[in-house]
Amino acid sequence: MKTRKYKIVLFLFAFLFYLSITKANNVSLSNVSITGQDVASHFTMIQTNISWDNSWRTNTLENNWDAIWLFAKYRLKYSNVWHHATFNTTGHTAPAGCCITTPADGKGMFIFKGSSGIGTNTWAGAQLRWNYGVDGLLDTNLVEVCLFAIEMVYVPQGSFYLGDGSTGVLQAQFAADVSGVPFLLNSEAAITPGGGGTGSLGNTNRDGMDNAGLDDFDEVTTQSLPLTFPKGFDAFYIMKYEISQEQYVEFLNKLTYTQQVSRTIAAPTSPAGTAALSNTKRNGIDIMTPGISTATPAVYACNYNGNSTYNEAGDGQNIACNFLSWADLAAYLDWAGLRPFTELEYEKACRGINITPVPDEYAWGNTTIAGASGISNAGFTNELASNASGNVVYRDTSGVQGPLRVGCFAKSTTNRQTSGATYYGIMEMSGNVWEKAVTVANPTGRAFTGLQGDGVLSAAGNANTANWPASNAVGSGLRGGGYEVNSVSLRISAREFAGWADPIRLRTYGGRGARTAP
Repeated sequence: MKTRKYKIVLFLFAFLFYLSITKANNVSLSNVSITGQDVASHFTMIQTNISWDNSWRTNTLENNWDAIWLFAKYRLKYSNVWHHATFNTTGHTAPAGCCITTPADGKGMFIFKGSSGIGTNTWAGAQLRWNYGVDGLLDTNLVEVCLFAIEMVYVPQGSFYLGDGSTGVLQAQFAADVSGVPFLLNSEAAITPGGGGTGSLGNTNRDGMDNAGLDDFDEVTTQSLPLTFPKGFDAFYIMKYEISQEQYVEFLNKLTYTQQVSRTIAAPTSPAGTAALSNTKRNGIDIMTPGISTATPAVYACNYNGNSTYNEAGDGQNIACNFLSWADLAAYLDWAGLRPFTELEYEKACRGINITPVPDEYAWGNTTIAGASGISNAGFTNELASNASGNVVYRDTSGVQGPLRVGCFAKSTTNRQTSGATYYGIMEMSGNVWEKAVTVANPTGRAFTGLQGDGVLSAAGNANTANWPASNAVGSGLRGGGYEVNSVSLRISAREFAGWADPIRLRTYGGRGARTAP
């Protein structure tokens, strides 16, 4: 497992090519250049070396791997407006040992090990075909390009269980009809939630569910979960970590002034040092350079230690980003070419294929839990829980008043339980900040068809992909718990707030995204 999370940003001025690389986090893109521009077909190759640590691929049993979701933004020289770049689906050059898979929409690509193994990836000379002509650019345009890499985990196709058969504290756990035993989901076919009939998806009669977000089905009332709703049987990728504060900063810095207004609390014209979201509960995102109203966007940076120097080593870049509303999360995912995941996919990503659930289990597959009692190396890339036994952040421990660094519990000596990892190696799916998922609790959630983000937001800075829950958050819900709730809400199957449509920016709200596997 990784002990740290990394991110890379690459800048280049195209076609006469000035290159400037800014490095952060543990994914490294180096020796970047442009080669092989084809003015007849209007494409060019972006060449780069790619590396990251503690990678894996296994083709037995779990059959999964970690990957990089690589996507690009570009803008014309002297413009403040960034656009999403389109990659060709074929024609890339993958170094030995490396696989490159590009979805049909060309909004990015997955890069991962080509064969089984564990350890550092070091790949030189990858060439990525960018179809700049498709994006409306001329062969002679001067542009600035920025590459982004997000660490993902592949969750393979296969049957899995919903619900854990708990007979303890009930929170509307999924179950097979009215039996109380886990429901085996073995296809993407339509499902009948509620009603109690054989083959129906039960929810322990909504017992323990928050009244503001109740399922609209129970042991008497039925609904329909259509074929088009992503149920998790099919393969998908999911972010290895929750969105970090650095990732949200980089997102903000690629928006227009008007879009920044929607995605922050303070006006972009506010003085340097003003908190973008909040200056409490370990959120350290500040305005570094104020914007000019409607014309020039602000520049944001991490400033966890609160001094006048931004993006220092101890400025909390890798702390999970809290205070994210549903609209903030959806906008980030649409911008990155990802999508929200469903609450069914959440349970699959935690539990694995055909793994018999443990009643009341957490994301790491059992009921043993050790809360972080404090923080060591606060704000730095090696931030840790001060107690070596800690594997989660939640309310039942008193020493942490905010989210910790993503991946902080994974060390060279930890296993799944002690690192707090899911079956597939996904981190902090229990605790830290709440996971926002598309719910099956209401018609708006069930209308979700799993369309991917296209990298383009509305002029106001909102996600605009069809059939996603809107900015009012109806159709979304919360899973996995956060640092201010007790251990009961951290369980994989806990659904107390699964249909709770809360549109606000709350101190315990964060999130991550997914993408259907190509």
